[in-house]
Amino acid sequence: MLKKRLLILLISCSLLDVVAQVNVRDSIIGAFVPHVSYSYQFPGGDITKRYGDNSTIGVGLRYKTLKNFVYSLDANFIFGNDIKNTDSILAMVLTHDGYVIDGNGTYALYALYERGYNINFSIGKIFPVLNPNPNSGLMITGGFGYLLHRMKIDNQHQTAAQISGDYALGYDMLTGGISLNQFVGWFYMGNNKLLNFYAGFEFHEAFTKSLREWDFSTMQKDNKKYFDYFIGIKVGWMLPIYQRAPDKFYYN
Repeated sequence: MLKKRLLILLISCSLLDVVAQVNVRDSIIGAFVPHVSYSYQFPGGDITKRYGDNSTIGVGLRYKTLKNFVYSLDANFIFGNDIKNTDSILAMVLTHDGYVIDGNGTYALYALYERGYNINFSIGKIFPVLNPNPNSGLMITGGFGYLLHRMKIDNQHQTAAQISGDYALGYDMLTGGISLNQFVGWFYMGNNKLLNFYAGFEFHEAFTKSLREWDFSTMQKDNKKYFDYFIGIKVGWMLPIYQRAPDKFYYN
């Protein structure tokens, strides 16, 4: 009796495995799709008064359904080095020549960077137009998330106390808020699991405010509301997770 049950179980598992195996060339498949990405962004709105162009690198997980709907969750690290109005931001600690004096009485070595992140949830659909298979084509998505950005002060060896540690927080302009996101581009799922990518244009609109209690550059709390947006060119590499059907062979 036990042997018969085991035999039935093995046959059932084999049938499920055959059903689960799909071919990307001729079938729309459902799959979990981890991905990594890079984007180059052009800022707009209020953030242009602080920073120039920036880049992001990100990781995410997307689920693609049997009807080519997609559900995505991703996180992206924002980085750049184009900081504007640095003289006014650090005016309190700069000499008349534009330098910061460190604890040794010499000019401090420091650099300023843009840093931040965004976390996004989005939904959308793949439209199989001009596609090599039914799993590829034009992808349009939209969603919401959270965006945060700040100015990082990198003081070499932390020799200038006035721009290091907790004091640096008074100058970093930490700003964040709810954001919206959209993407329009090409989604390509190859016939094998190696060549899979997406590329296109992304858009972010964020409704932000200062997250610091005090701003040293203005000597008051920043109570303003900001509207920041980004237009970016984004590319990503994907590794779909699904059971691939074996290749067919024919013999005479």
